[in-house]
Amino acid sequence: MRYADTAGDNSDYPIPQMYRYRNWVIDAINADLPFDRFIREQLAGDLLPAESDEARYRQTIATGYLANARRFGSRVDDYPQHLTIEDTIDNLGRAFMGHSLSCARCHNHKFDPFTTEDYYAIYGIFHSTQYPWPGIELDKRQRQLVPLASPEQVAAVEAQRKEREAALVKEVKAAEEAKKQADGLLKMGQGTLEKFRQNEKTTPEDLRAAESALAEAEKRLKECEQALQQAKRKRDEFQASPLPYDLAYAVAEGTKIEDCTVQLKGDPTRPGKLVPRRFPVVLGGHELPDGEHGSGRLELADWIASPENPLTARVMVNRIWQHHFGRGIVPTPNDFGKQGQPATHPELLDWLALRFVESGWSLKAMHRLVLSSHVYQMTSETGVPGSKLNVQGSESTLNLEPETLNSGAIVDAANSLLWHFPRRRLDAESIRDTLLAVGGNLDRTPGGEHPFPPQHEWGFTQHKPFKAVYDTNRRSVYLMTQRIQRHPFLAIFDGPDTAASTASRVTSTTTLQALYFLNDPFVHEQARRLAMRLTEAKPTDAERIDLAYRTLLARPPTAEELALGQEYLAKRAEQKDPAPWESYVRALLRTNEFVYLN
Repeated sequence: MRYADTAGDNSDYPIPQMYRYRNWVIDAINADLPFDRFIREQLAGDLLPAESDEARYRQTIATGYLANARRFGSRVDDYPQHLTIEDTIDNLGRAFMGHSLSCARCHNHKFDPFTTEDYYAIYGIFHSTQYPWPGIELDKRQRQLVPLASPEQVAAVEAQRKEREAALVKEVKAAEEAKKQADGLLKMGQGTLEKFRQNEKTTPEDLRAAESALAEAEKRLKECEQALQQAKRKRDEFQASPLPYDLAYAVAEGTKIEDCTVQLKGDPTRPGKLVPRRFPVVLGGHELPDGEHGSGRLELADWIASPENPLTARVMVNRIWQHHFGRGIVPTPNDFGKQGQPATHPELLDWLALRFVESGWSLKAMHRLVLSSHVYQMTSETGVPGSKLNVQGSESTLNLEPETLNSGAIVDAANSLLWHFPRRRLDAESIRDTLLAVGGNLDRTPGGEHPFPPQHEWGFTQHKPFKAVYDTNRRSVYLMTQRIQRHPFLAIFDGPDTAASTASRVTSTTTLQALYFLNDPFVHEQARRLAMRLTEAKPTDAERIDLAYRTLLARPPTAEELALGQEYLAKRAEQKDPAPWESYVRALLRTNEFVYLN
């Protein structure tokens, strides 16, 4: 979903309310919210009926998915909203339908059967949607956020604030007028004094009186300047003061609902044919019902989440499969089109999609189904005897007996047919969370808002954009995520792109990763904490080594590894190392086995 806590414009303004959407997603998955409902609430939660105010607020927060679309540039009057809508359509197509719909913005899709008219038919839906304003360099204040309160409460608070703000603005204008008058008196006093000095007939008494009047005018001007600064500060602080209710960074129905014209070559200043809001022709092309006065987001959500949609269920079960095996049945999870790679097991994909819908779109049911399968429970060690395997090829079935298991490497070297479990590296978040867990200081409580600076202090520009890293011991999903700057740890270990949908993680092997485990203070701290846990838990080196292996590598040490560990610790003791266990733990943390999943 290319989630981020900042807007992505060239100043990258913070979005303090964005965490609510992140937490909504986590809560929805924990509660096993049916996936079709999961889609509907993110696209049109504000338009769905709600059983209570709290439910309505949650559904509104869910539309943070759309609000989280990237912002561009720093223009105000001619803000490039068409690029924010393009980002919305691009993510919508890739995330839920496995297709790059935005490729049809400037011309018909070069490879898949989506036309430019298809693109602008969907474009009209989001053109008719109100996005919140996050603030940019030339217009710093947030606006058009959605109140999480009743309309009556909102109206009452707005009336009170409008009255108070008007009074403060009046004070500022009065202070500005007083300063203007004081400035005039000062200039008059300066002119009078200069004339007296140039006039030979001026008496000393007149000169002293003019100097005294000038000093009084200067004092008055200074007082007026201070009063003006104070009045402006009161006004600004009030405008930035929190409301008595929360706000959601969410979308709402636009004030202007309309179809859009094709933008020739993607240029909004070159209108072409008017296109009614509808869905892609190749997938039915259904138009909005006659008399529909809304944006069409609810109809779009229903269409995408329909069991009749041939893509939605397949795209999601493919992601579930990818999560557990490192690669999807369709190896290009965001591209089910002609340029993507075909499914290795198309019948399996169809069957899983059918089971997904029949289960009530339950994500947890699909996870249980995959985890209880034979293919998931196979070893990742090639050449190790196991049960008989059936490798389904496109034209034949090969039976691999236990003693010839490693011959699968000859038949299917890339393991596309999954004749063994794929060994893969933990993703960046799992590595960090594991380090905290073994150190015993992983904070398992849900994350809240980030400590962004107060909004009235925001002065970020394209030359001095917002940049920050906030330390936390919570799970990595709760880290503050920026659009234009990657978190240092996630950048080292191939974390997700925060500007576009990340279909699958790149797995690199770099010197920087090794140096991180060797030198980073965070790794040293977790090693120290684990060393302390080991020495407190067990009385002998052998027992501590055994516990270290079970904790870090999820297995007991071999006899050779146990002997090597004891020998290492003995040498460190001879060298009077004050913290031998810390260095031993760091050595284990630097092994491939620690960061790879077998």
